[in-house]
Amino acid sequence: MDRAEEKMRAEGLPEVAIETFASQLARLAGGEQGTLPESEIEPVDSLPDAEELPDDPDGAREALDAALVLKLNGGLGTSMGMSRAKSLLEVKDGLSFLDVIARQVLGLRERSGARVPLVLMNSFATRADSLEALSAYPELEAGLPLDFVQGKVPKLGAHDLEPVEWPSDPKLEWAPPGHGDLYISLAGSGMLDRMLEQGYRYAFVSNSDNLGAVLDERILAWFAREELPFLMEAADRTESDRKGGHLARRPGGGLVLREIAQTPEEDSDAFQDVSRHRYFNCNTLWIDLRTVASQLAEGVLELPMIVNRKTVDPADPSSPAVIQLETAMGAAIDVFDGAAALRVPRSRFVPVKTTEDLLSLRSDAYVIRDGPRVELAPERGGVPPVIDLDSSFYKLVPDLEERFPCGPPSLIGCERLAVEGDVRFGSGVVVRGSVRLEGPREIEDGAVLEG
Repeated sequence: MDRAEEKMRAEGLPEVAIETFASQLARLAGGEQGTLPESEIEPVDSLPDAEELPDDPDGAREALDAALVLKLNGGLGTSMGMSRAKSLLEVKDGLSFLDVIARQVLGLRERSGARVPLVLMNSFATRADSLEALSAYPELEAGLPLDFVQGKVPKLGAHDLEPVEWPSDPKLEWAPPGHGDLYISLAGSGMLDRMLEQGYRYAFVSNSDNLGAVLDERILAWFAREELPFLMEAADRTESDRKGGHLARRPGGGLVLREIAQTPEEDSDAFQDVSRHRYFNCNTLWIDLRTVASQLAEGVLELPMIVNRKTVDPADPSSPAVIQLETAMGAAIDVFDGAAALRVPRSRFVPVKTTEDLLSLRSDAYVIRDGPRVELAPERGGVPPVIDLDSSFYKLVPDLEERFPCGPPSLIGCERLAVEGDVRFGSGVVVRGSVRLEGPREIEDGAVLEG
């Protein structure tokens, strides 16, 4: 344990991060497994509904003056073959995620007259490119730095829980601590104090790859009026969400977030039962910054721990086994007294985790509305197309773009597109209904595929 603290201190990490990791390591050494069995939770039967919240323009105006938008922007999109910030990907009409986000914030300012800063939580790997991209929007300047950088933690030997050494590539000795690091990095970077000093109280937090997550003034007004310390947006779970983190209750009534990595193998079926656990975490949060500051002033924020077992070199399964300790930012729902969750429509959850998501979002199945808001085209009736692409040919962004050189096909009338093998699409292709294609094959320009 002392070696881990020494290593973090030598790296120049803030004391609040060192104390938090030391506490987690002590819990791990004491036998905590980072699991949450089904026997310790109960399903959540119902939640307040965002679509039933009252209009409160006066409350919204007042709260907006103390609100900011915070985007998690640390991901490189390596699973999609990227080597720079995922948020720099073009997603719609020549715009990247960051372009859309910047315009959303500037549009909100113009409509409301409020200052509403945009702040990114970057990683060391995403910072330079992301800040350079935002330099195209000098009007974003609002008195706060545009970003702060998330921390890192030592990888631990799986057998002795000591920090691993990997001289051939010392960077691999460190791991990201999960987005639960938000609270620690806010405080350790000094950003939390600056926000409070400038009168900000409410942070709207979401992933930069979820363009459906925009600051909703009715939710903000309700959050402020109810004086909630923490609010999680949750949506109805479908079969496609079976492996995403879900909401549950402690037997005493408090809400808790459970991730699949925290679920014992014997409870896997219960975890994936969407009729039992009805709501999934959108990873979109509303946070009272004063609550975060006061909680951290009392000591370490003891978020539920996720114990990930990997190898020190992820690309080499024969390298030494390690443990990476992570936390999820939504897990704070189990920590802040009075924390709540709110049922929101699926339109507030438009993430891009795969090239299939990217293809769908780039297509005419989604449109950009004023704001700008990215949402399903009205003709879709609120249901996105199901895209299933052969991972051997489409998993990486360069591979996807090579096979759709003229852009995505029209998917506005598509129920499902399944592609097996190497299929290349010409321009102006239209997909309707449920279509299955097998390659190798070329789809000619202007083809109409119907199922």
